Amino acid sequence: MKQNKYDDPAFFKAYAKMPRSSDGLKSAGEWEVFRAHLPKLFGKKILDLGCGYGWHCQYAVEQGADTVVGIDLSEKMLSKARELTGKGKVILEHCAIEDFDADEESFDVIFSSLVLHYVADLSSVFRKASKLLKSKGVLCYSVEHPVFTSNSSQDWHYENDKIQHWPLDNYFHEGKRKTKFLGSEVIKYHRTIETHISALLSEGFEISSLLEPKPSDEMVKKMGWYDEQRRPMMLIVTATKR
Repeated sequence: MKQNKYDDPAFFKAYAKMPRSSDGLKSAGEWEVFRAHLPKLFGKKILDLGCGYGWHCQYAVEQGADTVVGIDLSEKMLSKARELTGKGKVILEHCAIEDFDADEESFDVIFSSLVLHYVADLSSVFRKASKLLKSKGVLCYSVEHPVFTSNSSQDWHYENDKIQHWPLDNYFHEGKRKTKFLGSEVIKYHRTIETHISALLSEGFEISSLLEPKPSDEMVKKMGWYDEQRRPMMLIVTATKR
């Protein structure tokens, strides 16, 4: 069974309090970098894997996308997305990423934001994306950085309640990580950067960009994210179907 933590009432309530939930993409530290590496969306058919609140779907609509399909395993997420996205402009489907299917070469762009580290079989997702994208179609996704996911605690090392450093361990030991997020135990999957790139190349993609975004100085000051400049938290990859 696919993990669906977001339909747990307590977990969803905690998630709703996060800045990126209440304020949208403007409070997502990686958004400006992610947006800068998206292709032109005007007139395109878009698929959002793990659409959550639908912020990225709504952005695509605002950019003039022809069709936007958002899928998510969480009914609570989809309910919120229905409130926030343009009526009739976005098609929302209750479906796990691994189970979604559509006609071959039916999308121009596929994006996914901070979801794929919850998926056990990453290669199958890239295989499906290659099938669904038109020739020269673009896949753009963000995940938690392997430096971040390698450490099961996903927390700093402290001495006398002060941050000392970010512990990096078991980097080459890929697979399941049980960690705490928003007060609950969740399962994530750690993979090296090499695995991400090799899997994309194996499924017929050409790497367009590989980015390790950090929040802007403005965001650091606004959100108090001073320690976020000490280690990478996110990885963004853009790839084109050959």
